[in-house]
Amino acid sequence: MTPSTSPENDLTATEGDPTAGSRAVTPAEGEQHLPADIAALSYEAARDQLVDVVRRLESGQGGLEDSIELWERGEMLARRCQQWLDGARERLDDAVAARRSEDGTSR
Repeated sequence: MTPSTSPENDLTATEGDPTAGSRAVTPAEGEQHLPADIAALSYEAARDQLVDVVRRLESGQGGLEDSIELWERGEMLARRCQQWLDGARERLDDAVAARRSEDGTSR
C-alpha cells in the first residue's frame, strides 16, 4: 500500500458535508526538501518515529554524533508532521468556507 492510499492517511470530513470522503487529507507542500523516506510517511508514522527519537535523545545513552543525527532526523520528522497538520487545516478551512458560502454568511 502506498502512503497516499494507506488507511491512516484517509481522514474524512464530517457528516453532512456533501464532499465528505471525496478527498483525503494530504500534507501541505513544505518549503524545505525532506528525504524520500520521511516524505513518504503518514502523519501517524512520522509522529511515532518522532516520539521514538525524543525517547532516545532523552535517555542520553548515545554519543554526540549519534545525538546530533537523531536531532536532525527529529527536526525533519517534526516538519513532516507539521505538513500533515497544515494540510488538514487547509481542508478544514475550505470546508468551513464552503459551508458559509452555502449558507450565505461570511465572517
